[in-house]
Amino acid sequence: MFDRIAHRYDLLNRLLSFGTDVRWRKRLARALPDGADLRVLDLATGTGDVLLTLARESCHVRSAVGADMSLGMLRLGKEKLAAANLGRFWMVRGDATALGVADAQFDAVTIAFGIRNVLDTRAALREMVRVLLPGGRALILEFSLPKNHLVRRGYLLYFRHVLPRLGALISGDAHAYRYLNETVETFPHGEDFCRLMREAGFHNVTAHPLTFGIAAIYVGVVPQ
Repeated sequence: MFDRIAHRYDLLNRLLSFGTDVRWRKRLARALPDGADLRVLDLATGTGDVLLTLARESCHVRSAVGADMSLGMLRLGKEKLAAANLGRFWMVRGDATALGVADAQFDAVTIAFGIRNVLDTRAALREMVRVLLPGGRALILEFSLPKNHLVRRGYLLYFRHVLPRLGALISGDAHAYRYLNETVETFPHGEDFCRLMREAGFHNVTAHPLTFGIAAIYVGVVPQ
């Protein structure tokens, strides 16, 4: 599915979020751990927007690797990284539930709008804990459901009826954008997702709502 929509993915992200996704990624980058020479892993990296944001927003990232299952997304992402001349950033094909790298390799793991797409959320969270250094930080940006009833009502109206039609029209793939709103409504959010992170082994788990609660950044730390 992501291979099919890769050619319109960036455009639709900007249009359907009214550009808000750009600001959210900047917030994600600013939540990186303190310290210089950070090593970062970006899961479900897609076309590399988080990697590009890290390069622009943080001078403390020594190296970053993006992993994704979609070859179509990775092809476009590699082109974007090459155009930006980011030699210390690269992309690989990888499964967030079985990364195949040694333990304790990264200072931070990021994932933006991808955790709800992995086949086993708990396995992916455990992999994040495994590959992070002690004291390392996971930063998970994901859609949520607003607590305010009026905001939630308008949000769901847009997600259920407007977004799927626009997405289908521009991408040519109606299923992909029906899938988006269905997964957002059924995926754990708020305290429910925080609980999953704690069960996976994260400490000091916090949720930071964004834009009236339509998205959130979840932060978890690997114990020292």
